[in-house]
Amino acid sequence: MAQISLSRTDRRLLNELQRDATRNQSELAELVGMSRTSCWRRIRDFEEAGLIERQVALINPKIAGFNIQVLLLVAMTEHTDENRQSFERHVSLLPEVTECFSVSGDRDYVLHVVVKDMDSYNDFLNSQVLKHSAVRSASSTFVLRRVKYSTELPL
Repeated sequence: MAQISLSRTDRRLLNELQRDATRNQSELAELVGMSRTSCWRRIRDFEEAGLIERQVALINPKIAGFNIQVLLLVAMTEHTDENRQSFERHVSLLPEVTECFSVSGDRDYVLHVVVKDMDSYNDFLNSQVLKHSAVRSASSTFVLRRVKYSTELPL
């Protein structure tokens, strides 16, 4: 995927979309100093280029009943392509995992996991992670409180 060169207006438009993608195009165009047609066309260009992947609603996990958030560090049994691909396919199907990172260091992956309660996490850990044939070990770090959360990139 090629990197896109962004003008100052592009950056303003993208920043406004990151803050609130529900605004209509007339409002966005006025905020960033573009015509409505140019604004619409530029957003479509960003989507076609893959810069804007999708637009979503951000849901508060606590209000939705997900009271436990965990950073789960996972170590693999062996560093083979087969193990990696198998684990990544498995994790991509787990709704409790909201993010998965392949990392350097003592562990191979860091997963962000959200569950309703400790019993749910215990079940998830034992039945979905530790039973996977590619997993050697896992270590859980429980989130006490969220200090910062943003999906906005610093354009």
